Amino acid sequence: MTEFWLISVPLDKTSLTSVDKLKRTMAKTNLASCCRFSIPELKVGILDSLLSVSDDLSRLDTLTESVIKKTHQCLREVMEQSDDKVLENALANGVDLMSYMTKFQWDKAKYPTALPLSSLADIINKEVSQMETELKSRAVVYNNAKMSLQSFEHKINGSLQTRSLSDVVKKEDLVVSEYLTTLLVMVSRGSYLQWERTYESLSQFVVPRSSRKLYEDKEGGIFSVTLFKRAVCEFKAKAQESKFSVREYSFDLEERKQQEMKQLSIHKKEQYGIFVRWLKVNFSEVFVAWIHLKALRVFVESVLRYGLPVNYQALLLQVDRKRSKKLRDVLSSLFMHLDPTAPAGKTEVSFDIPGLCQQEYSSVICFNINTNLLEIS
Repeated sequence: MTEFWLISVPLDKTSLTSVDKLKRTMAKTNLASCCRFSIPELKVGILDSLLSVSDDLSRLDTLTESVIKKTHQCLREVMEQSDDKVLENALANGVDLMSYMTKFQWDKAKYPTALPLSSLADIINKEVSQMETELKSRAVVYNNAKMSLQSFEHKINGSLQTRSLSDVVKKEDLVVSEYLTTLLVMVSRGSYLQWERTYESLSQFVVPRSSRKLYEDKEGGIFSVTLFKRAVCEFKAKAQESKFSVREYSFDLEERKQQEMKQLSIHKKEQYGIFVRWLKVNFSEVFVAWIHLKALRVFVESVLRYGLPVNYQALLLQVDRKRSKKLRDVLSSLFMHLDPTAPAGKTEVSFDIPGLCQQEYSSVICFNINTNLLEIS
């Protein structure tokens, strides 16, 4: 599996030499691939504001990653397809996520570089928070439509008491006249013999030998019986005493059920289309916001670490997770000069992973772009 590291190093001569060595080492050993990550000049402000913005961006990073995960998870659940198929729809500005990151260009129309860093953070915060709120409400609407259809389908495909009989009962199975009617009776499997022996005696107005088994499942069967209309109430009461249940049935009732299921199916399909389109658009929006947020964090941290004037370069490393420890050791060795206070061989590369505590100060700035859940390989 692949992960992405966004690192920043100053543009002094020693660091540039180390970057060249890093690129040669990665090319020779296939430890990782590397590309420039372009971050525009942003308004620095005063030191106190930078420290405050740094904390705000860290918290916002955690929130944004959480919303990305929720949005992606919803896309997987709603589409009910393979991860590969879902990834085809999880795009950023119309391209796959890897291409977007490796060819990143700052969106100045959406995030004007003339604004203070705190204002840029506010724009992203409002955008992400609004998406999170809307995601919850839209998920509720879609899930209600889905559950209504599933509940109705379960009902009409469920027990003998509730299941639809439109595919079982035909018009010729029912006798309906001025004086006669046909009832449908549910009989458990163990009571078939009792039914055959006794149904004619449940009322003196039952038509002899009129019962037929129309449907059967593991619970029991649906039997028809014809009788005079004036005996219906008496028959129902006697049937209940014998633990036979008369099922209310009419072609009009069945037609209404089928129509209701059709309407629920249409409504669910409409909500599916609306929700999937929203998820695709807003997954793209929140992912784009997240990568801009990472760029902001690199910029702020670079100023705080390397000082003014702003003079650094950002690199995006695509790392095989199995070889990440070795690459971390290479980075520590090559950029040891950035932290002269560290004992020889003890300089560590700091990885800021949203959701975990900020690790102790180290020489090379490195932010992890956590794509584990998105399963980019």
